[in-house]
Amino acid sequence: MGIPYFVDKSNTCISSEDIEHILKNNHIFNDIILMSKPCIIKVSPKSDMAIVWIDIWDIQNSNNAKKIINRCFNVKSVIVIVRGANMNPGVPQCKNCWKWGHLAGVCHIQRFKCIKCNGPYMTEHHCKFAWCCKANTKLNPSRLKTKKGDPCSHMFKCLNCKGSHLANSIECPFWKYCFNKEWYSKEYAKLQKARRNSICLSVNKADL
Repeated sequence: MGIPYFVDKSNTCISSEDIEHILKNNHIFNDIILMSKPCIIKVSPKSDMAIVWIDIWDIQNSNNAKKIINRCFNVKSVIVIVRGANMNPGVPQCKNCWKWGHLAGVCHIQRFKCIKCNGPYMTEHHCKFAWCCKANTKLNPSRLKTKKGDPCSHMFKCLNCKGSHLANSIECPFWKYCFNKEWYSKEYAKLQKARRNSICLSVNKADL
């Protein structure tokens, strides 16, 4: 609690990578392993401070958590304090299908899906299996194969909100509202209704 929300005078917002760098360079987190990206929430719309939630790997007696709870450390000239939080107070994101509301252990898909293109393979194998990274001379202009070791340069929409980012990005509204279960219920109800309407429209066109 108490981490500055802006990194510098240009009002650049602090990112999860910035938080990971801060933790990595502080001795009280030497034996702490993060289980997911830190979640950053602005204290209030007019505040310049943030609250950051982190999930850490721990054993049953919570030894690791006890080492850091109520400890203080400095971020530049600001004193930050670590507080304990309820276990998994937010909505979880599945690491199989990248949808929100369930964990990978209970996912009905039971296999990995690429977070970038939704293909049936692990994200790190995207360039090897994805159609967009394979050469295609029939296109005009022709598409070249992505070179080994190079990242995929093609753009895909978020699997959840259809925005121009990955499904686990902090830019996604699903990430922003991950502690608001009521918002999730309403949003998924909208998505399910839109999907049903799309199916009905397809059936009606087929009948014509």
